[in-house]
Amino acid sequence: MQAIKQTSPYVRKNVSTKRMMIDVLIALIPVVFFSIYRFGWDAVIRIVVSLVLMIGLEALIFGMTQKVKKTDVTFKDKLISKYSTYTINNVTAPAVSAVIFAMLMPSKMPIYAVAMGAIFAIVVVKMMFGGLGANIFNVAAAGRRFVSLALTGMFAGVYGADLISGATPLASLKSGMALSEVLNNYSLTNIITGYIPGTMGEINAIAILIGLVYLIVRRTADYRLVLSTFSTFLILIMVAGFKLYPTQWLDFVLFSVFSGGLLFGITFMVTDPVTAPLTRPGRWLYGLLIGSIIVLVRLFGAYAEGVAIAILFANMFVPIIDYPKWSSNKIRPRFVISYVVLLIIMGLIVYFGAGGATL
Repeated sequence: MQAIKQTSPYVRKNVSTKRMMIDVLIALIPVVFFSIYRFGWDAVIRIVVSLVLMIGLEALIFGMTQKVKKTDVTFKDKLISKYSTYTINNVTAPAVSAVIFAMLMPSKMPIYAVAMGAIFAIVVVKMMFGGLGANIFNVAAAGRRFVSLALTGMFAGVYGADLISGATPLASLKSGMALSEVLNNYSLTNIITGYIPGTMGEINAIAILIGLVYLIVRRTADYRLVLSTFSTFLILIMVAGFKLYPTQWLDFVLFSVFSGGLLFGITFMVTDPVTAPLTRPGRWLYGLLIGSIIVLVRLFGAYAEGVAIAILFANMFVPIIDYPKWSSNKIRPRFVISYVVLLIIMGLIVYFGAGGATL
């Protein structure tokens, strides 16, 4: 008898990549439907462009990297040989990235800008790292950051002055507008239901939360990633709220939670199984890192939003978090203590950074 090294639980649910990707596509349906309802053909065109480019380019590069058999002579035989291992996963995975990326775009973003972001995301971020399951950075988040950095003027419509509607709620607050004035311009009801300027998929919290519940129930999304990221953000933003808006701290917390890309990022990007850590403690730590960076960027950074930045930054640390020498699948007391200490440290940084008592 040979012992098999495996961490608990020993009875595991067999979850295929195809099923997980289809679940994410299903969870995206409410968000996509609302974006089409709100932005019409502008949304449809950008989703289609992203889908065609990402699925098509992945298929093309996949074929280019496959070897043919020596017995294959005709073009047809070579083509069949190259795509003999091409599966439905090679379609659903880029489809998920494509839809998420499209939802991160403003409805009036020029088509060629969307195309450039999609090409960069699938070719550079994914296929150059080895393709399906090998990328270290979240594909959609990297594509979105590429567009915002390379085409900053066009991307002003996301968190700066909207291309049509005006300033987004986060940008208004970041520019120095009083919280009460921001809430007069954008009520919490409108912020939650999506009738505000912003990217196509991030603005309707109800649609996003429906997708999140579905992913949690289906166990496609790991609740540890969701809970750690959200709780870290919530605790730190509450600390900031008590200092910055002592009489409106609840309004500030609700505004911060439902504005921008926090909920969308937690639901569809933080939970990406390819770029997230494998171990349970690692996933808690990963969420702590992302939640902390989002708050730091929003409060002290140059940008009004920090979700994509936080995810990409945390992606870099996943190999360290999962390093076999110290990684474990068990949550031990010392990890809990370390996690709490780190959260307290981040809370102190936010408190003093927001103008708390000086030492």
